[in-house]
Amino acid sequence: MRLSKVAVLALIVGASMSASPALAASDCPKLVELADWGENSTGDISVASGQSCLFPITIRGSVSSSEISKKPAHGKLKKLNVTTYEYKAKARYKGSDTFAIKATGQGPTASGTSVITVNATIK
Repeated sequence: MRLSKVAVLALIVGASMSASPALAASDCPKLVELADWGENSTGDISVASGQSCLFPITIRGSVSSSEISKKPAHGKLKKLNVTTYEYKAKARYKGSDTFAIKATGQGPTASGTSVITVNATIK
């Protein structure tokens, strides 16, 4: 039942974002190898200067909680819901940035807390 509530919340958030496409950000172009729950992961995203994109947590299973564990230095990171964050790069900045998200969840083979460190390239 808990997974159903999370799935419904994701659908509601997705529907409200697609209803106003001018304001909606798309998923960050990313190269992320997410480990299993209880293991840390690192990934890379790319975003244009001054633009924003969505970073969904895509570890298999369900996410029970998440939080920002390291804020970016050259942009803003906003939690939209337990599984999705929005990163916005600082306007007129080009270079690199890093942030981290700590998430707890349960998958088919493991459960635990993982830290996902994201290296952003701002073009």
